[in-house]
Amino acid sequence: MSFAQETKNELARFETEKNCCKLAEIASFIRMAGSIGLAGNGKFNIILKTENAAVARHLKVLLSEYFQIDPIVEYEEETNLSRGNVYVLRITPDMRSEAILRETGILMIKQGNNYISDGIYQGIIRTKCCRKSYLRGSFLAAGTISNPEKSYQMEWRCASEKMSKDLVRLVGTFDDLEAKMTKRGKYYIVYVKSSGYISDLLALMGAHSKVLEIENVMITKELRSEAVRLTNCDTANMDRIIGASGRQIQDIKKIFEMKGENFLPEKLREVALARLANPEASLTQLGEMLSKPLKKSGVNNRLKKISEIAENL
Repeated sequence: MSFAQETKNELARFETEKNCCKLAEIASFIRMAGSIGLAGNGKFNIILKTENAAVARHLKVLLSEYFQIDPIVEYEEETNLSRGNVYVLRITPDMRSEAILRETGILMIKQGNNYISDGIYQGIIRTKCCRKSYLRGSFLAAGTISNPEKSYQMEWRCASEKMSKDLVRLVGTFDDLEAKMTKRGKYYIVYVKSSGYISDLLALMGAHSKVLEIENVMITKELRSEAVRLTNCDTANMDRIIGASGRQIQDIKKIFEMKGENFLPEKLREVALARLANPEASLTQLGEMLSKPLKKSGVNNRLKKISEIAENL
């Protein structure tokens, strides 16, 4: 099972308590994953689709608790969709479908005529708890999230530009959160790529176990990155040591070949012999090898004097 399906399964177990929040969640699902058909005599059918059985059960419970209806649930083979089979919830006119559309802010009246509105009906998301519920419903209806082990990406697929802009604004009503939008084919995509934002959004919607999973992955990735950084740093340091050591050894050999070992004063000769015997040792390690241990700066000064002598030969 994908990380996205696991996330939806967890959100589908969330118990929405307040009636206002139930309405917001239902409204977002109808808006994002619903279609409306004429049933004759100016009446309407509402058709809701989902690929997730847990989401279908959750939505059926919400509709039953808030509107006291028992929607018809069917299982259909979607031969034209690569995603596979879907669960279909049908709300017919005798289940007060028109009243549901009006209360969710989807069916409106203008100049005495009915019309289907677009975007988020603001009257349904006045409170923070309802905004959280609207986000949850929209994700259950048309959201997805990538496996954090591979990448950080949460997104919603919207049928209209107005809906995508409203959803971006909705995310932005929460402190320190931001979403962006783009067009992909005939759909508008609202997306979030920041691991921190994704974690916060999951927490707002109620997927707390997935929040922990993402945070564990974030910590693991940070530890791996730090380990790689330290390894690279150690490698770079070793490369510098070996490079400097090579130049020092060339200078020492030049002096010894042209003037002999005894040409150098005793203190310089001791450092020179230690370097020849230990080409990969750091300055600190060389200092500890001397008859009278010397600090890094002292060893460096002596090696500089040896290089100056070699340069003047």
